[in-house]
Amino acid sequence: MKYYLIAGEASGDLHASNLIKELKKKDVNAHFRCWGGDLMQAQGGELIKHYHDLAFMGFTEVLMNIRTIKKNIDFCKKDILAYQPDVLILIDYPGFNLRIAEFAHAKKIKTFYYISPQIWAWKQSRVHKIKRIVDKMFVILPFEKKFYEKFNFEVEYVGHPLLDAISDRNEKKISSKEFSEKYHLSGKPIVALLPGSRKNEISKMLSLMLALVEQFNDYQFVIAAAPSIPLAFYESSLRNTNVKIIYNQTYSLLQQSVAAVVTSGTATLETALFGVPEVICYKGSAISYLIARSLIKVKYISLVNLIMDKPIVKELIQQDLTVENLKAELEKLLFDSDYKTNMLNNFEELKKLLGNSGASEKTARLMIANLTNQH
Repeated sequence: MKYYLIAGEASGDLHASNLIKELKKKDVNAHFRCWGGDLMQAQGGELIKHYHDLAFMGFTEVLMNIRTIKKNIDFCKKDILAYQPDVLILIDYPGFNLRIAEFAHAKKIKTFYYISPQIWAWKQSRVHKIKRIVDKMFVILPFEKKFYEKFNFEVEYVGHPLLDAISDRNEKKISSKEFSEKYHLSGKPIVALLPGSRKNEISKMLSLMLALVEQFNDYQFVIAAAPSIPLAFYESSLRNTNVKIIYNQTYSLLQQSVAAVVTSGTATLETALFGVPEVICYKGSAISYLIARSLIKVKYISLVNLIMDKPIVKELIQQDLTVENLKAELEKLLFDSDYKTNMLNNFEELKKLLGNSGASEKTARLMIANLTNQH
């Protein structure tokens, strides 16, 4: 069968690549055409557009790039019609993907949505549109199935695909000595800095994170760099040459870290699942933040707190994100053993709540069954 997949950011590329891997096992004649990244391409996907050409974040950023976004949507529609897939598989990225789903529905192209848009957080009215234009929704968070049930839309809960990726990585963990030698690190304990995957968020977060370096001399700070961001972009923010920048090794870095400073996003959940104490950061443009605050219906911004429905990790948002507050929280993560132990115990509860690995295989199996009418 012919599969057309669209992922608009790094996390979507990861989850889509694992899905492609499982679909290939069940469909030996599978062909994949995709919008995504290097991981999807490595699994055999024919890459049409890379996600780093698609990643616009926040209301003002989207408005500034509206012509580019419209061109991408128009091109995508033409490409889907030319390819004539058996199924369109959309991975998160709702601003773009819901427009494409509406188009595909009108053209009678079967549409699956893997990893639900976070409509439970804001724009809940979108659920009616999703019911109309999406043939099957595959959700990864335990509370999402109940959310959709309120609107009489039956979805498949498949578990979180991060558990697959992390399970694979834990089997390949290298020693601290090997890691330090490989990346020329000092022998000091590591604090990981995860400033995000988009230039606009990195530029806001990284300078604040780096201000911590000189205040924790007994620790080594290491930046987890996003693969699509050039090295020079990170180096322009560096004032301390002892800070290392490592590409494509975020999971390995987390395995070696004693704490992490993390920009809100999928990385907050990844960090928790690796059992690394963390503080969550977020700062957007003032206009984007004011609009979001008026629309968002949830109490927390991090997936960790949302899934657990309580404040497990500290969220420093907008005006609360200061160097002083970051320093105070990092001190608690490093030196307050009760605080750290309580957080790690909650991370274990989080893992139990998400269930076992196998989300990618289960999703592929259910998709194939739906496409071949097997029940």
